[in-house]
Amino acid sequence: MSRLKGRVTLATVAGTAGVSVATVSKVLNGRSDVSPATRARVQDILERHGYVGRRPEPVERDSVELFYQGVVNAYSVEVIQGVVEAGQVAGVDVVLNAHPPHPQTSSTGRAARWIRELIGNGRRAAIGITSELADADLAALSRARLPLVVVDPANIPQPDVTSVGSTNFAGGMAATQHLLSLGHDRIAYVGGPPTSGCNQARMSGYRSAMEAVGAPVPPEYIWLRDFLYDDGLAGGAAMLDLPDRPTAIFAGSDEVALGILEAARARGLRVPEDLSVVGFDDTEVARLASPPLTTVKQPLREMGAVALRTALQLAAGEKVDSHHVELATTLIIRSSAAPNHYPLPRAADRPA
Repeated sequence: MSRLKGRVTLATVAGTAGVSVATVSKVLNGRSDVSPATRARVQDILERHGYVGRRPEPVERDSVELFYQGVVNAYSVEVIQGVVEAGQVAGVDVVLNAHPPHPQTSSTGRAARWIRELIGNGRRAAIGITSELADADLAALSRARLPLVVVDPANIPQPDVTSVGSTNFAGGMAATQHLLSLGHDRIAYVGGPPTSGCNQARMSGYRSAMEAVGAPVPPEYIWLRDFLYDDGLAGGAAMLDLPDRPTAIFAGSDEVALGILEAARARGLRVPEDLSVVGFDDTEVARLASPPLTTVKQPLREMGAVALRTALQLAAGEKVDSHHVELATTLIIRSSAAPNHYPLPRAADRPA
């Protein structure tokens, strides 16, 4: 197509594209009632001929607050990515911030100031990732009618708090059953905070699988702190220094599992020959671990996307089917768990 001569007008572009001036105007203004083919043709002509119209008025986009507590890790990066990608599809800006002060220092006044800031900045809804919300925060959000969705809440949510997670109980069972199928019956659990709903569900799945086959769960085989690498390092050390150390450990997260791998290496134990380890999440670190980590996959990006879509539904005044959405988990088998060919004798059975 040859370049148009002289000043390019809407009429010129419309005539070249074979459409009406109104259609060209709709394309310029981002209207949705233009077919994709026509839009592409008009935009191509506008770009080819350098059309410059009047400066449009700034368009304000809806925005959603995405907040978190603690450090951003491999798990939260995946969830954040899912929220942001879903926001792009929905035409909504996602603003990422750290969570307000810890709930223990929370007050009604501080919570009210936080909510005023969100409303003043035009937020339509708020999404929290593994955040622990104080009653003052929840009350302020409710009074302001600002919808809230929490992904894997750090504390057991109130019944009316909308949350998104995965089938943690089923995932915990699957991880433990896999280790049992490999001949392990001395299986420990190193997990996250005792108050965390997802941690409780994973641990309950572990206990249920153990009880189903009559495998004992000594109190010292449960170690709970957080879902981070250093917690796995400390928990793994505690387990591997026991007189009757486990032959397998189910970790509540991939980062915890990495800490356990390092605790085993520091003690001269080989994984999976001397110790089998299964994680939870299937983040990038699971694939990069040495050996690659057998783990329970959470659909983390989809969890973030569901949280964004649910928040927008609530903001639009629509009802949601459930206050808690669980997406399916899947066991991903790699190289960190192997058959237990050499069961360890228990301390009571060893010669004095």
